[in-house]
Amino acid sequence: MKEQITQPGSGARAIKAGLSAIMAAVLSACVNYAGIHSDKQMAQPQQYETTQSLPAESGHWPAADWADQFGDAQLKALLEEALKGSPTIAQARARLAGAQAYADTAKASTMPRVDAEYSLQRQQFSGTAEVPPPYAGTWQTQNTGLLSASYDLDLWGKNRESMKAAVSQVEASEADAEVVKLTLTTAIARTYNQLARLYVLHDIAQQEVGRREQIDRITAGRIATGLDTEVERKTAQANLATARSALAGLDGSILTTRYQLAALMGEGPDRGLAITRPALGVGDEVRLPDNLPANLVSRRPDIVAARWRVDAITHEVKEAKAEFYPDINLSAAIGLDAFGFGRFLTAASRTSNVGPAINLPIFDAGALRAQLKGRYADFDDAVATYNQTLITALSNVATQLAQIRSSDVQLGDAQAAQQAAREADDLAITQYKGGLTNQLTVLNADMNALQADQAVANLLMNRRDQQIALASALGGGYVDTSSESIHSAAAAAPSNPVVAAR
Repeated sequence: MKEQITQPGSGARAIKAGLSAIMAAVLSACVNYAGIHSDKQMAQPQQYETTQSLPAESGHWPAADWADQFGDAQLKALLEEALKGSPTIAQARARLAGAQAYADTAKASTMPRVDAEYSLQRQQFSGTAEVPPPYAGTWQTQNTGLLSASYDLDLWGKNRESMKAAVSQVEASEADAEVVKLTLTTAIARTYNQLARLYVLHDIAQQEVGRREQIDRITAGRIATGLDTEVERKTAQANLATARSALAGLDGSILTTRYQLAALMGEGPDRGLAITRPALGVGDEVRLPDNLPANLVSRRPDIVAARWRVDAITHEVKEAKAEFYPDINLSAAIGLDAFGFGRFLTAASRTSNVGPAINLPIFDAGALRAQLKGRYADFDDAVATYNQTLITALSNVATQLAQIRSSDVQLGDAQAAQQAAREADDLAITQYKGGLTNQLTVLNADMNALQADQAVANLLMNRRDQQIALASALGGGYVDTSSESIHSAAAAAPSNPVVAAR
C-alpha cells in the first residue's frame, strides 16, 4: 500500500480553494434564510396590573417545609415518605437523567474524536479482475489496523448551540421535577385536609344521629299522652334512618380518602389504613410578600421550566441557521494494511492520510428554510407558553388570596348563624318535650342547626385548603438557582434566556 501524505504545495492550494468556497457559501447562505424571523417576546411580570389584586403585605415566601405550619407530625411524615417512594417522583428523576444524558451527548459533539479499528478478512481474489499476480486467483488474509481522529471546526457554532440547547433542556427538566414534587406534596396536603374535613363532618353527623334519637324518644312519649300520632313517629324514624345513612356514607368516604392518600404516596391501599385522624392547626397568618410579580418568576418552577424551554429553542434556532453554512471537518488517520501477518508489522505496510472534509449546502429544495421556519414556530409556541404560564401563575395567587379573604369574612357570619341555630334547636326540643310546639318546628330547627354546623366546618376546611393552594401558587419554597449552574455545565459564555429570537 502507498503512503498517502499531503504535499505542502497542494495543501496550501487546497486551503485557499476551501476558503474561497466557504466565503461563497456564506454569502449565498445568508440570503437563503432572509425574511425568516420572529418578533415574539417573553412577557415581563411588571407589565401586568397586579397592585390591587396582589398588594404588598410584607409577608414571607413559603419555605420548603411550608406544611409544617399546620403542626401535624403525621402530615410531615406522609410528605417525606411520598418524596422517597412515589413512582411519580421516580418518573421525574428518570426524565431528568435522560435530559442530562442527551446534554452529555451534545457536549461530546464539540470535542475531537479518536477511534481505533482493526479488521481481518480472508478473501479469494479473482484471477481476471484488477488484482495483479501473484495475488490473482489466490486466497489472502488482509489485515488492517487504523487509528483515526476527527474534529469538526464548528466555525458557525452549530454544535455549540446544540449543546447549549441541551443544557437548557436539562435545566427545564430539573424545574419540571420540582413541579412534580410540588404538585405531589400539594395534592397530599389537600387530600389530607379533605380527610380532616370528613372527620369533622363525621362528628357532626354523629351528633345529628343523637339528636334524631332524642326526637324519636320524645315523639314516642307524646304518642303515649295523645299529643302525637303514628305519622309523627314514622317521620321521626325516617329522619333517624336518614341520619344514620349519612353517617355510614362518611365512614365510606373516610376509608376511600385514606386509600387515595396511600396511592399518592406510591403505596398499596393497606398503607392508608394506618393513617390516623389528622390534627391540623390553623396555620400561619396569610400575608403576601413584597415585589411579588417580579420575584414570582424565580419562585414558581413551572415558570422557570417554561423560561428555560424558550432559551433552549432559541439555541435551536441558531443551530438551524448554522445549517446554512458549510461544515468543515478535519480528519487524520494512520495505520497498517497488509496481506498476511508476516508483512503487517513492517514499515512498508504503513498507511496514513490527513485533510479537511467540507460539506456545502447548495440546493436542498427548501429543506433548510422549512426547518428554520419550524424552529421559529417552536420558539413562538414556547414564548406563548411562557407568557400564559406567567399569567396563570399570577391569577392563581390572586384567586387563592381572594378566596381566603372571602372565607374569613364568611366565617364570622357563619359562626354567628351557627350559634343562633343551635340555640333555636335546643329551645325547640325543650318546647316539643313540654308539649308547647309540634314536631315540624323541631325538625326545621334541627335541620337549620345541622346545616349551620356543616357550613362552619366546611368554611374552616376550605380556608385551610385555600391556604395550602396559596403556598403552592407561591412556589412552595422553590428558588431558582439554575442561572448559576448553567455556566459550568455548558462550559461556555453566559446563556441567559432571551427575549426574542432574531
